[in-house]
Amino acid sequence: MSGLRERKKAKTRAAIQEHALRLFREQGYAETTVQEIAAAAEVSPATFFRYFATKEDTIVLDRLDPLMIDLFRGQPPELNPTEALRAAIRQSLGELSDDEWALESERQKLVMNAPELRVRMLDQLYEGINLLAVLAAERTGRSADDFAVRAWAGGVVGVVMATYQLLAIDAPLPEYLATMDKALDQLSNGLSLEP
Repeated sequence: MSGLRERKKAKTRAAIQEHALRLFREQGYAETTVQEIAAAAEVSPATFFRYFATKEDTIVLDRLDPLMIDLFRGQPPELNPTEALRAAIRQSLGELSDDEWALESERQKLVMNAPELRVRMLDQLYEGINLLAVLAAERTGRSADDFAVRAWAGGVVGVVMATYQLLAIDAPLPEYLATMDKALDQLSNGLSLEP
């Protein structure tokens, strides 16, 4: 039963995000209200707020993150954190349809073009450093507060930020993944977190 409930929640969350993106594209981010998003997704405003604390969250919260976290944790133990991350990114993004990739690109473009969303995304990126540090610590047996672990996590966030520019110009998924690979190679060549 909980599997069905979780799938229904994920479907509702995705519908809210998709309608929010469509409305932001059609009307503009600032001009779109939570009530309009809820109506388009056929949910009440109260339901909207059960899924998203703010209008900004419909854009800055990445629905792929939980999948990538699970995939990272499921990588073979002999992979170092960068190798495990690369595999998790390839697996999660590789499963996206062309439409899903277009939606992700659109989400990233909106974040880059709306100042209020860029500020909120920076908060998410700082939270990402903490999450990545925990994941790397689990994999290496080090503390999440270890300087090398935190430097690696910050480096990964830098890689992600560097590749956002490609999303903003509608790069096809294979090109994006190739660029992410190059950036992760740079990270691997400069920082080592071997267990």
